[in-house]
Amino acid sequence: MSWNNYLSSLQEVEAYQRKVRKGYVKDRSTYLKGGPQDPGVAYPDKPKKTRAKSAPPGFGAIGEEVEEVSFEVQDQLQPEFWRDNELDPEINKRLVEIVTDFIDNLPVEINVEDIRFTGSLANYNWSEYSDIDLHIVVDFSKINDDEELVKSFFDAHRLRWNDKHDIRIHNFEVEIYVENTGEEHRSSGIYSLLENKWIVEPSQVAVEIDYETAKKKSDDYMSQMKMVVNMIHGDKDYDRALRNIERIKTKIRTMRQAGLASKAQEYSAENIAFKILRRENILRKLNDLKYLAYDSSMSIEEVNDGV
Repeated sequence: MSWNNYLSSLQEVEAYQRKVRKGYVKDRSTYLKGGPQDPGVAYPDKPKKTRAKSAPPGFGAIGEEVEEVSFEVQDQLQPEFWRDNELDPEINKRLVEIVTDFIDNLPVEINVEDIRFTGSLANYNWSEYSDIDLHIVVDFSKINDDEELVKSFFDAHRLRWNDKHDIRIHNFEVEIYVENTGEEHRSSGIYSLLENKWIVEPSQVAVEIDYETAKKKSDDYMSQMKMVVNMIHGDKDYDRALRNIERIKTKIRTMRQAGLASKAQEYSAENIAFKILRRENILRKLNDLKYLAYDSSMSIEEVNDGV
C-alpha cells in the first residue's frame, strides 16, 4: 500500500471517528455531570499489567525502593556491548535485523536514514535497569506534509511493537522509537549502527547526582497519581481524573525535557526523577488509569430495584 492510499484511508477513518465521538459527547451529557473529555486512542492491544493483590484496581503496586547506587557513573561502557569503543558486531547486526522486521511490518514503505543506539547503554550511566534505545531516523517531510500525522502514525506502530515484543539482548530490553530528521535529541552518547561509529561519543565525567531532590520529585508525582486513583474509585469523578492524568503526564514530560536541557543533562535531578517513575511503571499505570476512567465514564451501571 502506498503512503497516499494509507493516508487517505486513515483520514476517512478519523473523520468517521470524530463524527461518532461528537454524537457520543452529545448523548453522554445527559448522564454525566462533567464536560466532554477526549479519551485519546485506546490500546491497540491489551497492555501488560503486573498488579499486587492488595492494590486497588487500575492502580498497581509500587515496586521496591529504587536504589541510589543504580544511578552512579560506571568506570566503563557496558562490556558485553562495547569492544574497543565499538559496538559488538553481532549485537549491531541483530539490532539492525530487529529494525528491519519492524519496518517490514509497517503498512507503508519508508526510507531509513540511520539507526541510532542511544540512552544509558550508550553511556557511562548504564545499570541493570537500562534498556536498549533504538532510534530509527526518518525524514517525515518526505512521507507527508502533515508531519504531526506522520509522527502519530509511527508512534502508534512503535508502541504496538514495543508492547507486543519482549526482545532482550544480554537481558536488556529493546525499545524502538522513530525520530524525525533534524529532531532535537539531547544525549551525550549516540552511536550510528549503519555507519558503525559514534555521532556523539560519551565521556566519563565525575558528576554529583542530587538523588534526594530527584526522589522528592518522583514521590510527588506518585502522590498525585494516588489522588487520581481516589477520584476514580472513591469520588467517581471520571472527568476530573482524566484532566488530572493528562496534566500529570504533561508535567512529567516537561520536567524531563528541562532536565536534559540543563547542564547536568542525563544526570539532572529531573531526568533521574523520570527514570525512577519509569522503573516504577508510573507512566504505564497512568495510561491504565486513563482507560479505566474513560471506560467507567462511558458505562451505565445496572440499577438493582430489589426485584
